[in-house]
This record gives sequence, structure tokens and C-alpha cells, in this order.
Amino acid sequence: MAAPRWFTLRYGRYSRPFLKLLALGPDGSGLAVGDADVAVQMGSWGFSGRAPTGSVTRASVLSETVSLTRGVHGWRGDWLVNGAGDGLAEILFDPPMRAHVVGLPVRVRRLRIAVDDPQGLVAALAERGSGA
Repeated sequence: MAAPRWFTLRYGRYSRPFLKLLALGPDGSGLAVGDADVAVQMGSWGFSGRAPTGSVTRASVLSETVSLTRGVHGWRGDWLVNGAGDGLAEILFDPPMRAHVVGLPVRVRRLRIAVDDPQGLVAALAERGSGA
């Protein structure tokens, strides 16, 4: 059993101090890919989710950027977790990931997440035998 791989969330120069003030900064934020599951955390209260690696049906690096919006945003299974507008990866889940946003339960079918190493994240998911 391999140790989980940790991927840090990506933060922009200006969004880092603002999100840190809101307790959504880099300390304790990131994504872990283990043999059994994928776990995501942004801050102590913003977003937390966990899903079996087998529920990942696809993972890919996105070339698009997201303007202006930072933090946790989503609706009806489509969620964005970001501290920067670039470095995005997309992960699709079936069945959906169970998560909490500001303490409220949500289901995540599509997660776009800004990480410092999106290519590494996609490769780690593929190594763990997901549908990536």
C-alpha cells in the first residue's frame, strides 16, 4: 500500500492573503490521492470531501483559466475549489463524491480544482487505477 500523494492548492499572489484571512489559505488545504480514496480540503470550514478512487471516471488538466472568482463555488454537482485562476484540473466522479461546503452536505460529480501540479495530480489518479 503506497502512501497518499499530497497536492497543494494553488493560490494567486493577491488571493493568498485574502483567503488566509478567511481561514481558506494554504495551511491544511490540498488534495490527497491514496490507494483507497481521494480527499480534498480547503481551509478548516470551506470545503471537505472524500471519495473512493474507483469513483473517479476521468481526470484531466484544463487549459482554461477562471477570472476573478476564488474560494469554493458550485451548484448541482459542479464545483470549483480554487485559490488561483490557473493550474486547474478536472475530476469527474460516479457515484458523486460526498462533500461539505461551509458545513452543508453536497454531492460532487465534477470538481475543478486549482493545484500547483495538475499534471502530477492526473498522473497520480491514473496510477491509482481510477478511470483517469
